Amino acid sequence: MYKDKPIKEYLDALASREPVPGGGSAAALVAATGIALLSKVANFTLGKEKYKDVEAQMKDMLKRADALRETFLELCSEDARAYKNLSRAFKMPKTDERAAKLQDALKEAMSVPLRICQGAHRAIKLCDPLAEKGNRNLLSDVDCGREMLICAYKAALLNVEINLKSIKDAGLVDKTRKTLETMKGDTG
Repeated sequence: MYKDKPIKEYLDALASREPVPGGGSAAALVAATGIALLSKVANFTLGKEKYKDVEAQMKDMLKRADALRETFLELCSEDARAYKNLSRAFKMPKTDERAAKLQDALKEAMSVPLRICQGAHRAIKLCDPLAEKGNRNLLSDVDCGREMLICAYKAALLNVEINLKSIKDAGLVDKTRKTLETMKGDTG
């Protein structure tokens, strides 16, 4: 949906009166931008004689970062689709069918930003090794990437929390809160 569109088109849509994209999608874009900075650091480390001893580690980090960036770009669109489904469910007449569809849509609308949180958490874990072993001339890119990933995590978390408040499946809510608890220390 958004992955192959110009950034200006996406930002114009984000700024518009249309319901999508919204905050969850923007969080995914911020995460993709943050992880792209980490890829840059790995790329500027590879092939340099000074960093020859960390070449294999940088290749691995680059592979992981590039995969995460692709995931975040997909989540940017998935969040918009999930919100459209939620919006459609809210517009249904108040019946038992609506209540069931609404719960399904809320779960979907919560699960996408949760995946953004999880991806951002994984991405943040790449920052310290890159700061320690990556090209010293790009340390500010590591720090900028980390801050963007923390921001993306927090923004996505807001979307998780708002949906959790309306989900009636106590087991899912509890499981989600436990998942989030495991990520707290690394995410600011």
